[in-house]
Amino acid sequence: MLTVTQLARQCGLSRTALLYYESIGLMPPPGRTGGNYRLYGEADARRLEQICAYRAAGLTLADIRALLHSHAGRPGRGAAGVLERRLIELDAQIGTLRRHQRAILKLLEHNALRKGNKMVTKEKWVAIMRGCGFTEEQMSRWHAEFERAAPAEHQEFLEFLHIPSTEIEHIRAQSRKQS
Repeated sequence: MLTVTQLARQCGLSRTALLYYESIGLMPPPGRTGGNYRLYGEADARRLEQICAYRAAGLTLADIRALLHSHAGRPGRGAAGVLERRLIELDAQIGTLRRHQRAILKLLEHNALRKGNKMVTKEKWVAIMRGCGFTEEQMSRWHAEFERAAPAEHQEFLEFLHIPSTEIEHIRAQSRKQS
């Protein structure tokens, strides 16, 4: 039998994470000692290891909950379907990152960012992004992610492209709505 701290450490988690998994129903309520301390058995350890494996694969807690419940009641295609969907999501993210790489390489090829005497405009930037296969929707998502991750740098980048301040405000407001 393991205490909450021992089981959490065994799986590389914090005690708080294990207690959170218990509070949202991913982990069943453990047995208790006479002093009301939690005690976890082998089945609990296997379940937590499975949760950790799913988290390492990037699955959401909702997906993990659905998978754990499908294992308990009816084994079948549930896990494979969720994992296949996650693989498709990862492929899409990798595709987006590769397009970002191509856009950056194209910028570096043209020395557009290194030459102080040449100005990169919004039009040049959009043309480069389109040349790398970005759709309007993907460019909007790119802005939304930039705004979410680094709002000050997003503002600075838009100013670097010499976009009028009213248009910058519009782009950033739209980006915040998507986040």
